[in-house]
Amino acid sequence: MKIWVDADACPVVIKEILFRAAERTKITITLVANQFLRTPASPYIKTITVPGGFDVADSRIVLELEAGDLVITADIPLAALVVTKGGHALNPRGELYTEANIKERLAMRNLMEELRGNGMDISGPSAFNHSDRQAFASALDTFIAKRLKLK
Repeated sequence: MKIWVDADACPVVIKEILFRAAERTKITITLVANQFLRTPASPYIKTITVPGGFDVADSRIVLELEAGDLVITADIPLAALVVTKGGHALNPRGELYTEANIKERLAMRNLMEELRGNGMDISGPSAFNHSDRQAFASALDTFIAKRLKLK
């Protein structure tokens, strides 16, 4: 199993949790972004820099992804592609996207986008906070523990 990170919009605190997890579990983490990323020196932490453009990083992640891999992303359309390809997707707030919930999340995202496009004033997600960070760390640890137990 590998962990892929949609790194352009990933909060720094989440990246730090991932860096520690990579060292602790010896699982390779690859951050994909359209800009240079500063990461700790580690054989378990890699970066891929892609050209700028709409969904270029997402496309690269889907191309490289293997069934069973985990992708860290808040991008619901990317999460849907990951789940369809047999991967797992976890958002930075600790929600795991699965076959059971991804269609609902994608439909809700599309509805909200349509409402905003029609001029409705709809707020986005709340500011990222300490409880979000804790929820992510817990969900990541649970996911990794289950995967390591299966080996």
